[in-house]
This record gives sequence, structure tokens and C-alpha cells, in this order.
Amino acid sequence: MSRINIKKRGKVYQYCFEAAKVNGKRKQITKSGFKTKNAAYVAGEKAYEEYINGGCVTQAYMSYGDYLDYWLEHYCKEFLAHRTVEEYSVIANKYLKPGLGHFRLNAITGHQLNMYLIEICKRYNYSYGYFRNFVKTIKCSFRVATDIFGFIRYNPSLTIQLPPLNNVKKKLIKHVYTQEEIDLILNRFKNNSTFTCLFITACYTGMRPSEICALTWNDIDFEKRLIKVRHNVYSKIKDNKGRWFLGSTKTVNGIRDIYISDTLYIALKNFKNRQDKLKKEFGKNYHYYHLEEVKNRYGKINEYRIVEITRKNKLLKTFDLVFTKDNGIYNGTDITRYPYKVVHGELGINNCRFYDLRGSFATRTLRSGVEIRDVADILGHSKIETTENYYISSSKETMKNASKMFEQTVKSETIDEIIKYLPIVYKQ
Repeated sequence: MSRINIKKRGKVYQYCFEAAKVNGKRKQITKSGFKTKNAAYVAGEKAYEEYINGGCVTQAYMSYGDYLDYWLEHYCKEFLAHRTVEEYSVIANKYLKPGLGHFRLNAITGHQLNMYLIEICKRYNYSYGYFRNFVKTIKCSFRVATDIFGFIRYNPSLTIQLPPLNNVKKKLIKHVYTQEEIDLILNRFKNNSTFTCLFITACYTGMRPSEICALTWNDIDFEKRLIKVRHNVYSKIKDNKGRWFLGSTKTVNGIRDIYISDTLYIALKNFKNRQDKLKKEFGKNYHYYHLEEVKNRYGKINEYRIVEITRKNKLLKTFDLVFTKDNGIYNGTDITRYPYKVVHGELGINNCRFYDLRGSFATRTLRSGVEIRDVADILGHSKIETTENYYISSSKETMKNASKMFEQTVKSETIDEIIKYLPIVYKQ
């Protein structure tokens, strides 16, 4: 007897199968509305497989390509940051699905994954960091398949690693800004108050660009001298409402309070006074914004959209952004794009990014004697290893100073005497 029963209901067909009893009573799962008997049977088989697998899609013969779609939709979009989802989506759709997607999920081995990585590294001339993203994407997809979804019993990605990449720079050379460079940049843009205040804020706090550009005046407590880091701004596909969205910080530890130093206090205070005057000068022509709730399929708010207030919706609550143009227009993190073209071209400070101000803050603060745990907390890192590995840089000058400091610790008269000794060379 077939486990799926098909019945005709008027002009359409319905599938039906037995479910587990509830309180000793029989229970059936049914669905109607199918145009043909075969369509109802196929849908019933799929529903039955999902039922016996606890509501999950059947995994016995699932391809890795189909699983990646399921993983992106049911895990990544629900639990990961928007930018991470975008990175994983590109790698999954552009590389993993064409290369590995036709294999069964439960048949892929660690050896197969390692051979695929070797092939990818030979075929493309990408940076070491981008190749690492391949590893992260593969590892996350299989970890979720094993530990969260339970689709497979063994995680084949546990043993994968990148092959030796002789022609690729393994580390991005981080730029540590000198005081001369900072002064040069600020002098060049002294007439651009928004950029200079943004630049100084990054210098004195080590905040991420996306965190700084998400700040509102409510996040800045002048009385307690604190910046409350609570949000992150990011870009999506642009439409008539713009493309900037407000979400949570990159990590849980990203939620933090940062002390406002005297210099930054003066800069922010003066910038606010200037902005208040500009609002009066522009009057009705000043641009204001509000937050629009964005809900997921369950009706839960998971992000907010930054939308300009028009005459039609002028009664909406204003989202009082800090870093906008003189007329109030908000450009998110794009506000640094043009200035850095000038920094690279006109000022000749190459290989530097606005983001490097974060690493410069960490490096220079640590050199001044601050404990690394304090620096990590300011940056929003839960582990000091993250601060050490990705944000602390050395230079020729610091390495020179390190050698001099070591020299002082082992200085002695014996060493001074020995280094003066010149051996006699006898001639045969």
C-alpha cells in the first residue's frame, strides 16, 4: 500500500498521508489544489520526506548545489551580517556551485575539497585574503550541515587548508599613519568640515567606518563624554528609497561605549553647532531622514532602512545623523571616496585606506603603553588575538627601537670588552 494517498476534490487533486498520533488519535497531513494526479503525488512524496526528517528537506540525495541554496536562505540570511551573506553568496554561486554543486552532499570528502582549493588557487590570481574567504565559506557550509541541520554525520571540511601560495602576498600590508600624514590630510581638507570631523573621529576612537557613519547625535553623550556604538551602516541594491541600511554591530562585542577625549570633544561639539546653523540656513531645503522598519518573513524586524523624509511624510520622526553634507544629504561610507582619491593621487600617500585609521589607533595606542586588553575592548574585539593579528603593525622605526631597547637590557662591561677584541690572523 502506498504511503501517499491521492484523492480528487472537484477539479483538483489532494495528497494525504498518516502522521504520528496525537493523544491517541489519528492525524493526517493533507494538501489540495494540484491540477494533475502526478503533481499531487510528487508534492506528497516531498512533503512526506520532509515530515520524516523533522521538517527539513530530504538530504539523502541532496546535491551540494541545492544545499548551498538552502544554507544561504535558512541559515546565513537569518544569523549572519549582511556583508558576510553577500560574500558567501558570491563565492557559493560563482565558484562552489559550478565546481562542486553536482556532487551529493553526503558523498563529498575532505580530499575532494582540498583538490578543489588547489585548482582554484592555480586558476585565479586572487589575493591571499580572498582565497581565505573560500575556505571560510566551505567550512561554514559544512559545519552548519553537520552540527546544526544534521544533514550529514561527518564534516569533510575539518581537514581543508590552502596550498602554499608562492606568488601571493599572504598579508595585506597595513598602513600606519604618521603624524605628518595626518596633518597633511587634515590641512588639505580643512574646508571640508564633514570629512575632517569624520577623519578625526576615526583617529581618536578606532571605530569602523560603518560604525562612525551610523552615528546619530543621540549616540553622542557630551555630558558623560561617551560615544555609544550600537549600530552599523551598510549598502544594498539602490532603488528609489536609496541604498543605506542600519543594522546591528559586526559582533556582539561591537556594542560598546568609547570615551571622548578632549580633542575629539571640541571637534564634535563645534561640528554639531555648525550643523545646527546650516539647518537654519537651508531651511526647507535641508535633507532629513527617518528609519523604515524592514521585517523578515516571520514579521520580525531585523534591520532598518535609512529613507529621506519627503513632504508627504514630513511628520515622521527624524533620524538625526551626524555625518552628512552641509545640506543634510547622507552618503553613508561613500563620503570618504573622493577625499581618498585626492590622498592617493595628489598627496601621494599610497596604499592607505580610511579603514587603516583603525589599525593606526590600535598600533599607536599600544606603543604608548596601554594594555592590549583595553585596546581590544575599545575596538570591540572579544579576543585580544584578533587585535594582535589584524590591527597591530610594526614598522622599520619600531623594529629599530625594539633592537635598541633590547640592547639596553643586556648591556654589560664584559660585552663591551669582548667586542673590542680583534683576533690576530697568522700568515702561513
